[in-house]
Amino acid sequence: MNWRGKPLRTYETVVNLIGNTTNSGGLVVSATIDRRRDPIGKKITPKQMSELTIEPHTFHGDWNYTTHPRPIAP
Repeated sequence: MNWRGKPLRTYETVVNLIGNTTNSGGLVVSATIDRRRDPIGKKITPKQMSELTIEPHTFHGDWNYTTHPRPIAP
């Protein structure tokens, strides 16, 4: 795999290429490597899952979806 003709061999290469992204509208991009580990085996209860606001897309809604933030309780 490559980007702009540069082989993507290291995370640093990817981060540098992302961080140098610009456009004519003044886009500023910041990218860093997050080396933290997510906990393995964390379980979500059916109740927690039902509280999510998930909007399935028309095409493969089981794979493609949008999540919306929960309303803030007064």
